[in-house]
Amino acid sequence: MITDYRRPLTLEEALALASLPDAVLVAGGTTVAAAVDPSPVIAVDLQALPLAGVEAKDGALHIGATTRLRDLMDSPGVPTVLVDLARREVPSVLRSAATIGGTIGTADPGSQLLTGLLAFSTTVTVARVGSGTEHPLDDILEDPGLLGGAIITGVRVPLGGRTAAERTGRTPMDQPIVLAVAHRSEDGALRLAMSGVSTHPVIVDPERIGDLDPPADFRGSSSYRLHIASVLAGRAVRAVGGDA
Repeated sequence: MITDYRRPLTLEEALALASLPDAVLVAGGTTVAAAVDPSPVIAVDLQALPLAGVEAKDGALHIGATTRLRDLMDSPGVPTVLVDLARREVPSVLRSAATIGGTIGTADPGSQLLTGLLAFSTTVTVARVGSGTEHPLDDILEDPGLLGGAIITGVRVPLGGRTAAERTGRTPMDQPIVLAVAHRSEDGALRLAMSGVSTHPVIVDPERIGDLDPPADFRGSSSYRLHIASVLAGRAVRAVGGDA
């Protein structure tokens, strides 16, 4: 429950507020607005900070943290696969509010956009009081504590190569039960990212799909998800010119 609202005008002010124990960072507000937790929080609104925008330079896509998913979809130079995954991430009424930084910070286990960003070897720029650093998206998903007291300012997505996405869901637009996104860079390196096989989107070795232990839920048992993961991974890897 939001009991206080702050709208900092500088990154330094925002970082000071982010260090408060009951602070919650807000850009689009789609997660906070839907929260049912009665605990009091201070909403720190990042919309006044100059953190939005999409630019392709030096062989990579640079996306500001407060960039809306709608703006990401409409920007030139964004890979077609990422445009489609952003479209599928949230309903159309939320795409003009949800942000890339919020998508990473929330780390929804079934996030299609996060899975795609993982496949592209995305790095995340994080600001802290007195310093700033970059982390591979993989590391942030494995250890959310890396964002404690920090603010995501942007992401860097290497461009080039071939990408393919394969999914299975109850309906074409439902959140996938399992999603596989394969990316082969121009130097031939292959990355396979998957959701629905762990507690968050993960990078998977195509030759060790059988080592996975997917969580079960009402949409599918662990064994069913494992079988689907094997099938989808094979399709995605073959589509980018790899051996399944």
